[in-house]
Amino acid sequence: MAPWALLSAGVLVRTAHTVLTWGVTLLLFLHDTALRQWEEQGDLLLPLAFLLLVLGSLLLYLAVSLMDPGYVNIQPQAQEEAKEEQTAMVPQVIPLRRCGYCLLLQPLRARHCRECRRCVRRYDHHCPWMENCVGERNHPLFVAYLAVQLVVLLWGLYLAWSGLRFFQPWGLWLRSSGLLFATFLLLSILSLVAGLLLASHLYLVASNTTTWEFLSSHRIAYLRQRPGNPFDRGLIHNLAHFFCGWPSGSWETLWAEEEEEEGRSQVV
Repeated sequence: MAPWALLSAGVLVRTAHTVLTWGVTLLLFLHDTALRQWEEQGDLLLPLAFLLLVLGSLLLYLAVSLMDPGYVNIQPQAQEEAKEEQTAMVPQVIPLRRCGYCLLLQPLRARHCRECRRCVRRYDHHCPWMENCVGERNHPLFVAYLAVQLVVLLWGLYLAWSGLRFFQPWGLWLRSSGLLFATFLLLSILSLVAGLLLASHLYLVASNTTTWEFLSSHRIAYLRQRPGNPFDRGLIHNLAHFFCGWPSGSWETLWAEEEEEEGRSQVV
């Protein structure tokens, strides 16, 4: 295999993220920011905490980027037939469909990702900065990554601002603080993006919906059939199911239980 064949889009994106993360961190340590002032005062706890947060955000990024987002397994023929018999017992109001690309029977809330070329359970979106899908398995880690990353970005924004000195001649300021000011602008943009992403995903988690379902509800059969979100069980239950996997069970089972509850309420 040629060496350049190893330079896939995922490798390039993850390398760029890692280099950018440590490059900005190094720049904040080298300039006369609050980090250097803390070091000179002998207070190493805050610089160490900042480094640990940066490392934690990078590890979370790599975990979300590299892990299986919840691919629908390609099953042998015998298992596939058993699965179809099992899904035949599910109430017919649930429109299970076969994927037109990989020809698998898609579970409820699954979708085929053309970039990954696989069907993903509880598909949310394909993240180009992760070069991976966000789905049933890695969505909780993705939200945790956004939260930690936002804290790191806001702290870095404060550190960059603390190192800027505006009362200097223009040429001297540009040489001494130009790169730090560019870093401040970059961190401002990234903080805004991370904050908006975190807020939107917390809203989606609280209502037990996904980005794909939120944006394409008019095109999704199982959402067009009923008013509102059929998977929304209230804030506490939604958070417990998302972060802890409780109550356990397939989305088809939860759908069927919701149908039974609605049927009883209509009878009463």
